[in-house]
Amino acid sequence: MAITILPPVVDDLGHRPPYHAESDDSMSVDSDEDIDMTGTGSRPHKRPRLGGKIGTGVVTPGEVVTDDPQWMRGHGTYINPLSTSIIATVAGTVHKTNKLLSVHPLRARYTPEIGDLVVGRIVEVQSRRWKVDVAAPLLAQLPLSAINLPGGILRRRTSADELQIRSFFSEGDLVVAEVQSVHQDGSASLHTRSLKYGKLRNGVFLAVAGTGGSGASSSNVKGGVGSGSSGAGANPGGAGGVVRSRRQVWTADTANGGGEVDIILGVNGYIWISKHTDGAAAASSTTENVSITRMEEMVSSSIYSSQNDEIAPQTRREIARLAQCIQVLVQGGVRVEEGTVMGAYEASLQVDLEVGDDGEDEEDRQEGREYLEGSKARRILELEVQQR
Repeated sequence: MAITILPPVVDDLGHRPPYHAESDDSMSVDSDEDIDMTGTGSRPHKRPRLGGKIGTGVVTPGEVVTDDPQWMRGHGTYINPLSTSIIATVAGTVHKTNKLLSVHPLRARYTPEIGDLVVGRIVEVQSRRWKVDVAAPLLAQLPLSAINLPGGILRRRTSADELQIRSFFSEGDLVVAEVQSVHQDGSASLHTRSLKYGKLRNGVFLAVAGTGGSGASSSNVKGGVGSGSSGAGANPGGAGGVVRSRRQVWTADTANGGGEVDIILGVNGYIWISKHTDGAAAASSTTENVSITRMEEMVSSSIYSSQNDEIAPQTRREIARLAQCIQVLVQGGVRVEEGTVMGAYEASLQVDLEVGDDGEDEEDRQEGREYLEGSKARRILELEVQQR
């Protein structure tokens, strides 16, 4: 059987546009499209890749960040073993550190770091430690040797302390602590060896996204402000969360006769707002020439109490106002820090004055004064932006 050899098909070059080296439409090595090798004019769709130029937009899981071999992969990425492409594993923004590429997720759980101030909830009591929920992928642990016990901070922990470990912290208790170390698996070890750490009382608990996320929820706990729970709607794409590099514990002077209120912003997104109590000063005032060790002994005898103090209605109202101001910030995508919280609080007071000038009755104005949603929330955000 004879074999017929067909001549090659040559395109008509006269119908092709001339090639210009300086044209913006010319093909380059960084082109995001495939070269047409078939001559049919159709080009197959290909996933866009950034090549040597790293963008600053949002990438999705499975998207190729770059295929340049000079870059190294960081958190939130992996390298295809069959190529040099760096592929995103989470949805987030691309960050460059010298030649290291990492993707910071838009919404993720808290990653512990040494020195972080966190607010946590006791979820399990073991023989020599407590398991604490700090909004991290793994539960943190609070060893018995990392807390202050009655009898002095240098007292040796005995078997009697292990038997009555539940009298110090039990399931459901809220604590404020500091991250002492981070283990290889990502879990954290906490400690409360300071007067500013320990069990939380006389306040309200809030939970916001810890890593640039959105959505907020709050629940009244410990009987200090009320009972039950309430929630706030999520804000997709927001930039909320607690700022790590700002002061996280401060005392605010509230209006309307509320007195002083303590605010604790945990890096993990857990927030505690409570009535101000100066336990160290009260303990030291009972005696003269009290040493630091003696002060620790006197204070530690009462810091493990779960009984709440009496809170005036004016203080309860201002605690609720601060909690709603934080929810307004999170819903608006504003990062939570001391400046933004106090700015939103001052703005809420100004909004109350504006509402009071509308000619309504005094009884009608007082009834819904603590509700900061809808038009009030939008007005508070506008005033907060103007203050900054």
